[in-house]
Amino acid sequence: MKICRILSLLFLVGWWSSPASALTLIECLKLAQQNNPTLQAAALDSDIAAESVTRERGGYLPQVDGRAAYTWQKDPQAFMIAGRIEQTQEPDFASAGLSVEQTLYDFGRTSSKVGEARALEKSAEARFRGLKQDVFLRTTAVYYSILQAQALRETAEQEVKQFADHQRVADSLFRQGKVTRNDVLQAQVQLATSRQLLLARKNQVENAWLQLNYLTGRPAEARGELEAKLPFSPDEPLPPADAVENRPDLEAQRLVVTAGREAVRADRGEFWPTFFARGAADYVENEFVVEQTIYSAMVGMRINFFDGFSRVADYQESALRLERERRRLKDMQGQARLEYRTALNDVEVAAARVTVAEEAIRQAEENLRINRNRYGEQVGTATDVIDAQTLLTRTRTDHTQALFDFQLAVARAKRAGGELEFE
Repeated sequence: MKICRILSLLFLVGWWSSPASALTLIECLKLAQQNNPTLQAAALDSDIAAESVTRERGGYLPQVDGRAAYTWQKDPQAFMIAGRIEQTQEPDFASAGLSVEQTLYDFGRTSSKVGEARALEKSAEARFRGLKQDVFLRTTAVYYSILQAQALRETAEQEVKQFADHQRVADSLFRQGKVTRNDVLQAQVQLATSRQLLLARKNQVENAWLQLNYLTGRPAEARGELEAKLPFSPDEPLPPADAVENRPDLEAQRLVVTAGREAVRADRGEFWPTFFARGAADYVENEFVVEQTIYSAMVGMRINFFDGFSRVADYQESALRLERERRRLKDMQGQARLEYRTALNDVEVAAARVTVAEEAIRQAEENLRINRNRYGEQVGTATDVIDAQTLLTRTRTDHTQALFDFQLAVARAKRAGGELEFE
């Protein structure tokens, strides 16, 4: 069975027409990309992650601090010299200071934090691409669910019309005394049942429109005609199995693992000292001293010898988080491969179902024609006609379901391979 032949069946379905102004799937996907609230919120993740990179890169730059103050004292500072009290400070004075400190070496803490932030930034970008494909898949599914619901609604309308015709025949034969009242009652019950089914089909169409409008950011009450045109070329190949590894969500998770390794490296560096250089200018208003501004330069080292085991806990936590993300990546890879294989199976089965259902419709239509003629000739029963009509409705429903299941399976296969893009 060639995929081209199966896809071409959609264009032969006569349940609806597509006017020139019909809303296409590509247009819906573009609207979803622009207006979907989930994507609009997720788009900010990359900007937030970019700010984290800027913050961590600040560790490479000098830290500049300034201060200014005015102090009031009850008594000025003084010294006792040879039994006399000599004042060495003004009672009220102004002071100011400026210091510049530059980290010289911190055993990779700063570089690791920058690497972690950059990996998380790239992960946010990849995650957004994956989320966009998920929204595209949902939009595609809802788009075709509307077309499917409309087709099923029209099938239900045909069934109502056919049962109404059957009721008129039964009424006519009853008035002629050729059938019993039971035939008329059966026809009335089946007609009522078909009308209930029609109401349910109409409700499915309305609910599907509400979902599509939400995904595309359109007003809830917006309606229109959808174009029953395939988004894929009939002979377009499906993604190969190795394409699964290039999915955006797997790329995002691999970058999370990279960020985890950098976090472990940064926390390991907390056990080592930090070497720094510092320059400062400190001014204190005091007329009793010759030099009121003191300039200084310093090269030093800072190290913490004990902090209540918080650094040990931070390191162990980072190591455990890294292991968790590695296991999560492995699980996601397994799920992606399962999703891909399932979608390929669904494509193959749905294609076969279309062929089988197409032949079943022809047989069911012939079966209904024969039973109607038999009933009109009073050879068959009303139950035979009702059963034949029910069978035709079911085969038409199965055919419609198979057509759109095939389309959705193709979309799912492309999503599983990370190729569901419409730029």
